[in-house]
Amino acid sequence: MTNPHTSPTPTSSANVEWRDFLAKYPDLEAVQLFITDPSGVARGKTASVSELERLYANGRPVAGSILGLDITGTDVDATGLVWDTGDADLICRAVPGTLSRAPWLSRPTAQVMLSMFELDGRPAPADPRHALSRSIERLQTRGFKPVVAVELEFYVLNADGSEPAGSLRRDEGRIEAYSLARLEELAPMFDEVYAAAREQGIPVETLMSEYAPGQFELTLAHRDDALRAVDEAILLKRLLRGIAAKHGKLVTFMAKPYADLAGSGMHIHVSLAGVDGANLFAADDPVGTPLLRHAIGGLKATMAESLLLFAPNGNSYRRFRSQSYAPIAASWGINNRSVSLRIPIGPAASRHLEHRIAGADANPYLVVATVLAGIERGTLQRLDPGPPVVGNGYAIAEAAVGEAGARRELPATWHEAIERAATSDFLRQTLGAEFLSIFLAIKRQECERFSAEVTELDRLWYLRSS
Repeated sequence: MTNPHTSPTPTSSANVEWRDFLAKYPDLEAVQLFITDPSGVARGKTASVSELERLYANGRPVAGSILGLDITGTDVDATGLVWDTGDADLICRAVPGTLSRAPWLSRPTAQVMLSMFELDGRPAPADPRHALSRSIERLQTRGFKPVVAVELEFYVLNADGSEPAGSLRRDEGRIEAYSLARLEELAPMFDEVYAAAREQGIPVETLMSEYAPGQFELTLAHRDDALRAVDEAILLKRLLRGIAAKHGKLVTFMAKPYADLAGSGMHIHVSLAGVDGANLFAADDPVGTPLLRHAIGGLKATMAESLLLFAPNGNSYRRFRSQSYAPIAASWGINNRSVSLRIPIGPAASRHLEHRIAGADANPYLVVATVLAGIERGTLQRLDPGPPVVGNGYAIAEAAVGEAGARRELPATWHEAIERAATSDFLRQTLGAEFLSIFLAIKRQECERFSAEVTELDRLWYLRSS
């Protein structure tokens, strides 16, 4: 594994990567260079394909403030990454194995992911990919190899975002979950998604129609390289958006695009393997091993203070509704989709946990970094998750809140989640103090701007009645 304290030195294999790539695609004219910012937004630039050699050999100077923008692309001066540094450049390097063709673009174009480093070679604190690398390394130091798969829910809409793509309308009252007809209706687009994923080496597996018109889910294969698994989720989101636009459609990972329809989640499937590659959660009993129970205990114990990473935006909190397939409490169960931490059924060798609370709008690097850190804490401290939820987890959670003197287990609002995160030593250790400070500055600015906006609902409710 790359030493997390230094920038990776360019290797002969890296040089082979770009040379072999250009030999395979001699028609390429341009390459898109992009990095994922703390909010999960891909930001970068288009360069001449001739610049690949210099990128792989020396890296590329990029303004460090690119990781200090809010969700709208506006500078967040409180991050310390803008004028405090004179908007100085840092060095970005190509992420090995991510150079690929972008087949949705009409001009022959490649793309490559970047990761940012300080000028002295240390990882840039604001780069969320480094936070995940550290979480993985801590588990590996203890002899655990995290095995990860990502599931993404999303909506396919008409290009203007007004209605779900396809023949189902929002006002018809039809859900048509698991509909093959809905998959066939958009087959030209999804066939191209699968073809592009194969070309990019992204292991896309199952596609299904979800619980709303225009809503779908794609699953990725389990990887024993957790960093690569999350890189693939980032690449898949970009690929889906690109192919959809080529077909005159819009793919959105917004947590709750419509008040009356299901929200979109990002489900993280995780197990721990030992040095021999064997699944340490494996057991004939669906409850799994004590190690699995401790992992769930750690995730339960850290969920409330971590919610900002799983629900990072103002819209994220509209998703948490009873009987919506989005969990509303820090709970766990076996073969139960009404909880936030689920143990799926299946053969003993496949035993793992499914983390279900994150929205599709969250940054996958930060979600998985936080999940793995919660697992680490639970296994270190041997935390007991308590008994599993049996039956309707929503009813149980609501009954608990309804008891006299009881308070909600999880933050109910974006503002509350920001303040819980700000006091979390767990997040400070997991993400790094500098990253957490930067992330909080970004989310506080967004929360202030979002809350200050006067909406049509404000005017509808209060213009004549106040």
